[in-house]
Amino acid sequence: MLESGATMTASDPDTQYALGSTDAEHERLIRQAAWLAPYTEKFFREVGIGPGQRILDLGSGVGDVALLLARLVGPAGEVVGIERDAHSIARAAARVSKGGLHQVSFMRGDVSQIPGSKPFDAVVGRYILMFLPNPVAILRSLTEFIRPGGVLAFQEASFANFLEHAAALPLWALGGALAQETFKRSGTITDMEPVLPRFFREAGLSVVSTKTEIISGAEEWLAGILHSLLPQMRQFNLPLAPLGDFNTLSERLRAEVAASNSATPLPALVSAWALKPPV
Repeated sequence: MLESGATMTASDPDTQYALGSTDAEHERLIRQAAWLAPYTEKFFREVGIGPGQRILDLGSGVGDVALLLARLVGPAGEVVGIERDAHSIARAAARVSKGGLHQVSFMRGDVSQIPGSKPFDAVVGRYILMFLPNPVAILRSLTEFIRPGGVLAFQEASFANFLEHAAALPLWALGGALAQETFKRSGTITDMEPVLPRFFREAGLSVVSTKTEIISGAEEWLAGILHSLLPQMRQFNLPLAPLGDFNTLSERLRAEVAASNSATPLPALVSAWALKPPV
């Protein structure tokens, strides 16, 4: 939904990713990443990611998580991003080149195609597992690429809190419900809070910790999501007329929040991490 643009799966290469990979969606992802960056950086530091480490970024999208990781591991470290969409990889590679970040590289493929190499210190992802048809199988397979005692750390989204806060705002409630329905019909898990720790345990991993954070300031977020989801909503024949003119949707969503003198949060950010058992 949200971050990566990943359509990665070990078993189903045709998995549908509802948000697409247009230039407009790339710009939306970059805006969204700016809101999420402080939370993700704090999380990565808490799990022990730091200078000199070798990190695998699962579902890199346009590279925002890889760019953040590059700062954490420094020039002596290495970040390898894996992403299936060629258009996203091109955008990510251009951003890395512009920043002179020689420690970052990207490869096109899925987790079943990672070439054999020295193990990673950590595998991370943001808004990735929720889009995959079998997150447990992916987590289990990822342990093959991590050194003993290495880290798996993921951040996912949970819509429940967002929809609860939007309930008092008619346009927001309608847009949020349509977005959630579109994601569900495309196979996305829209409430990761109760299931993310279970996915880790079923993959044979011991969860070190989990946390859920509420991020305020979604005034620009919902309009962007709905624009990116529009082709899918049309394909699913969802009722779009009540949303009105999409050209003015962002303005009307902001006005509704301003009139209510409230703030609308992003979907909750659910973080969980685990360690690969030592040999």
